[in-house]
Amino acid sequence: MKRAGEVVRVAQGLAIVRCPDETHPDIGTELSDQELATVGRVVDVFGPVERPYVAVDPRNEPALLLGSRLYAE
Repeated sequence: MKRAGEVVRVAQGLAIVRCPDETHPDIGTELSDQELATVGRVVDVFGPVERPYVAVDPRNEPALLLGSRLYAE
């Protein structure tokens, strides 16, 4: 498991995750929470190359993920 980043906001039904460095999960990658439960799938990568954001289509309400650290499987 690799740390994908932290959920910093919700926009248009997606959870927006800020990556900790220039590496990021690919589109289609499933992300998990700290309990290893799958929370959603990456649908977009955007922002600065040094520290991009990823948009995650969540399985549940995205607002519940705010502040959570997510991990790539």
